[in-house]
Amino acid sequence: MKIMGIDYGKRRVGVALTDDTATLAFPHKVIQNSVQLLDDIRNICKAENVSTVVLGQSLDLSGKENELMGDLNKFKDSLETGGLVVVWEPEYYTTQEAKRLQGKNSSTDASAAALILKSYLEKTPR
Repeated sequence: MKIMGIDYGKRRVGVALTDDTATLAFPHKVIQNSVQLLDDIRNICKAENVSTVVLGQSLDLSGKENELMGDLNKFKDSLETGGLVVVWEPEYYTTQEAKRLQGKNSSTDASAAALILKSYLEKTPR
């Protein structure tokens, strides 16, 4: 079973997936944040045999929820209602880190999702 990482944004959502052993994180794709988003995520989960979704928790530097968290909480609830296991992974500046590592391009948000997923994998015993 694979694990999916998500870097949620108001315009774009980055998606990353692990390998089949859930050991390594790889950028997968960037999806436009639209009314189709939940269906797009569910379809990827089904096609890729995803068991768990790691959602980047958007906090400010003091550790408090920022304005995006209202949307993120609703998104998390919708994914869980659809039967997926969803866990939070605190994320700070992953998009900026992805830009620093690879430059800004069309896959930046997917790379940020891979960084979120990598952070989760490093902390989670297997």
